[in-house]
Amino acid sequence: MKRSLLLAAIAALGSPAAFAGEGTCAKPAARAAGDLVDTAIAAGSFTTLVQAVQAAGLVETLKGPGPFTVFAPNDAAFAKVPADVLQGLLADKAALAKVLTYHVVPGRVTAAELSRATWAKTVQGQSLLVGAGEGEVRVDGAKVIAADIETTNGLLHVIDTVVLPRKDLVDTAVAAGSFGTLVAAVKAAGLVETLKGEGPFTVFAPTDAAFAALPAGAVDGLLKDVPQLKAVLTYHVVAGRVLSSDLKVGTVEVATVEGRKLTIVKTADGAVTVNGAKVATADVIAGNGVIHVIDGVALPK
Repeated sequence: MKRSLLLAAIAALGSPAAFAGEGTCAKPAARAAGDLVDTAIAAGSFTTLVQAVQAAGLVETLKGPGPFTVFAPNDAAFAKVPADVLQGLLADKAALAKVLTYHVVPGRVTAAELSRATWAKTVQGQSLLVGAGEGEVRVDGAKVIAADIETTNGLLHVIDTVVLPRKDLVDTAVAAGSFGTLVAAVKAAGLVETLKGEGPFTVFAPTDAAFAALPAGAVDGLLKDVPQLKAVLTYHVVAGRVLSSDLKVGTVEVATVEGRKLTIVKTADGAVTVNGAKVATADVIAGNGVIHVIDGVALPK
């Protein structure tokens, strides 16, 4: 029943009347006459987006054959961005292009298809986190306020917030401030480039307190033994993105990049442990994966 209601809401969002009702398109046509760029210009409520596309040198691309699906922030969405940040982006062509292509997905992806997805791989390279429920669709938390606007070379979905590419796994850990030992270990093991790469990876990340709980001298010993250190660290890494919502109640063994398996237990109340270590914070989304913060260090056996 909920799925039927959701699809009905999506259908309403995607109707020409809904698009016109958002004040983004004056013509209630089932298919726009122009390409993605011309449709945005004609709508009249994407002035900043069009200016950004022009500044980034992406006009020719978005007027090309595609097809592309564009999550288009309207002027109200751009108005939420601090003026100095926006002006800085408009002045930095490379950074601006990364932000804009993070709003673009190859192919035609309808709202109904989004409602069945979890991730949408963007032209920028990272993936948008998709959520659907209660009659709405969101991408990276931004709400789709008008959907399935057909153009000659793709689809437009209007969103109410500008979404920004995320930091990679390493930079996310550095910014958190509570993974000093883990970051030092990753550097010592020569794994920085790997964990800043495309991935995606799921990292079960022990905090500084978790490393401090190891026997005296254990961390120093690991830092001096690079092969063993690398084995321990890659034992905390799983290929792909695994969200807490992907786990079913019960026990499962998951293969790690190191080769051996972690034992993950999820209880009926949603609590998760990894080799007995508690997941203190789940689903920290990075640009190339997911971090789950754990309160213990898992050691290969």
